[in-house]
Amino acid sequence: MPLTPLAALVDVRPLREHPPFRRLWLGSTASGIGGQFGAFAVTYYVWDRTRSPAMVGLVGLAVAAPIVVVALAGSAFIDQADRRRLALLTTAGQLVTGLLMVLVAALPGNGVWAMLGLTAAASALSALGTPVLRSLIPGLLPPARLAAGLALTHLSFQLAMLVGPALAGVVTAASGTAWCLAIDAVTFVAALAGIAALPRTAPVAAAGPRGLAAIVDGIRFTARSPVVRGALLSDLCATFLAMPWALFPLLNAERFGGSPQVLGLFGSAIAVGGVLASALSGLATRPGRPGLVLLGGGVAWGAALGVAGLSTRLPLTLAALAVAGAADTWAVISRGTAVQTTTPESHRGRVAALEHIAGSAGPQLGNLRAGLVAAATSGGFAMVTGAAASLLGVGLVALLSPRLRALRV
Repeated sequence: MPLTPLAALVDVRPLREHPPFRRLWLGSTASGIGGQFGAFAVTYYVWDRTRSPAMVGLVGLAVAAPIVVVALAGSAFIDQADRRRLALLTTAGQLVTGLLMVLVAALPGNGVWAMLGLTAAASALSALGTPVLRSLIPGLLPPARLAAGLALTHLSFQLAMLVGPALAGVVTAASGTAWCLAIDAVTFVAALAGIAALPRTAPVAAAGPRGLAAIVDGIRFTARSPVVRGALLSDLCATFLAMPWALFPLLNAERFGGSPQVLGLFGSAIAVGGVLASALSGLATRPGRPGLVLLGGGVAWGAALGVAGLSTRLPLTLAALAVAGAADTWAVISRGTAVQTTTPESHRGRVAALEHIAGSAGPQLGNLRAGLVAAATSGGFAMVTGAAASLLGVGLVALLSPRLRALRV
């Protein structure tokens, strides 16, 4: 049956009908907006003091390395822990780390290495906290509302990206990066409030494997599951091979004058497409074919970034980035639906940790790759070649993953 116009819109029933999910969503949205201020500030701080795309790419390594190490280590106990309490502790740690970053940015002199160290610490805390929060969502919603809840979660992320980078560019131009980082730190209070209001949780796999055995068991489950394996590989191909964020300061300087206000528009352009795609997420979630949407989104993402890498006109560049943001949104929603619906509760925390590695470390390592290639060539070349490699990788995953293509939920 064809979708009606209203059915194409984002499904808000999880917010209306499930108060715990609504409280978590509101707190995460506020913190997500602050996080965009913080991410912009760190990137601009490093660029402003070094003028090196390789150093900007190193920000990606500072984020990615702790994610890989800590998320894997966390998967040893995440399914035996009180997830709500763990989320509270990691969010409180991020608040403290954020305040220390404000101090570094406010002090005179070059604090690039201190900022990178604190960025790594914040990433380590997020590597524990994010999988925990992701694994809590299925317990807050019935199965019929899970895809809609994941779409709303990504809408929150896209709303943060829409307003965060552009406002951060304005704040940085007017007052400096310390104020951006202060906004980021303060919004962690909202996240703490949203988590504190959740019902208490109990371990869900008390009798399961522990320690290294739990890590190995989670990896084996992921490797044996054709849907989960294909979904994560598709995401890695799209992000590791084509992530463009580290290239934005260089492309801005090479082609558009280099102002922080214009730099903020790059991230906001991706978010415009993401918000529009989130608003129309019913087109992605209601047909119940997350595998096809995931793979199609990966192809559209790579093609749009290729156009952005070739463009020398700001309106066309921003339009291409908006298309990439829309494609990424549907792909991420569909990846989460595919992974969550095919993972049993006993493995959900560990698989969420691996999904976080693919979804967060992959892009950051992609930023490092992009920065290194750009340092040796140019921003445009790094973006175009990354987009081409991404298209090839997603195409291979689609060819080799018939179960993912055929998945219905």
